[in-house]
Amino acid sequence: MSNLENRYEIKIRIFKALSDERRLKILEILKSGEECACLLSEQLEMAQSSLSYHMKILCDSGLVKSRQEGKWTHYRLSKSGSETAVTLLKEMTTPNAVSMGSRCCD
Repeated sequence: MSNLENRYEIKIRIFKALSDERRLKILEILKSGEECACLLSEQLEMAQSSLSYHMKILCDSGLVKSRQEGKWTHYRLSKSGSETAVTLLKEMTTPNAVSMGSRCCD
C-alpha cells in the first residue's frame, strides 16, 4: 500500500466513525471520561452486540482506546486520535495557497 493509499485509509476510518449518530452519542458520553461497556450499553439503550460493532469502528479509527478489566471492556477518548482527526479535517478543508492558473470557463 502506498503512502497516498494509506493516507486515504486513515481518512476513511475517521470519517466513517464520525458519520453515524450512535457513534457521535458514544463520543459525547466519553467526553466525560472513561466508561465501561456495560454502562455505555445501558445509557444508549443498545444491545451489547450493537455496541461492540460501533466500538470496533471507533477504536479502528483511533478516536477511542479500550482496555480490558475482567470480563468488561472500558473505553476512553484518544488524545492522539482526536488530534489526527482535527489535522486531517483542517488539511482537507484548507484551500491551497498556490493557484494553478487554469480556468475551464474563460
